[in-house]
Amino acid sequence: MPTPPPSAAYPYVPAGNPMPMAYPQPVPLPPGAGCLVVTVNRGPYIVPAPSTTKLKIDGQQVAIAGPGTWYIPLPAGPHDVRYTDIFGIPMITTHGVTVQPGAACQLRFDFGVWRNRAYDGQGTDVTKFGLWSNYLIMLITIGVIGLVCCGGAGLLTALDS
Repeated sequence: MPTPPPSAAYPYVPAGNPMPMAYPQPVPLPPGAGCLVVTVNRGPYIVPAPSTTKLKIDGQQVAIAGPGTWYIPLPAGPHDVRYTDIFGIPMITTHGVTVQPGAACQLRFDFGVWRNRAYDGQGTDVTKFGLWSNYLIMLITIGVIGLVCCGGAGLLTALDS
């Protein structure tokens, strides 16, 4: 099947391996392509999670401006979809996401207070790996630092006497 030429009618052409683009509204799809509909919440953080994380599809970064619903035209087939932090450490990875030709595949990323999760269009948890929330990591870190500091101070006073 020949690849259609790039034009205004097809904002995404699945020739070669171009970088996927996210759009705030549905876009026309070229033949043999489907659409990944990604919904992202802002999370419980002071700075919204989508502005400090990166959406990666098949290892390529997809620019998403912020929380909301985004439409990403992709070639039909299985795709590796994940969110990473600014250093590339995975925060949420999903089980195989398969995009059908001409259809929309829904995926919702939920940045939560205790754990980050991903859900498909039917509400089924498709999280392969969900990193603990930044709040939980901060609480554990503060607890360990407190234990080390207080334990170190207690050890020093015990050795001093």
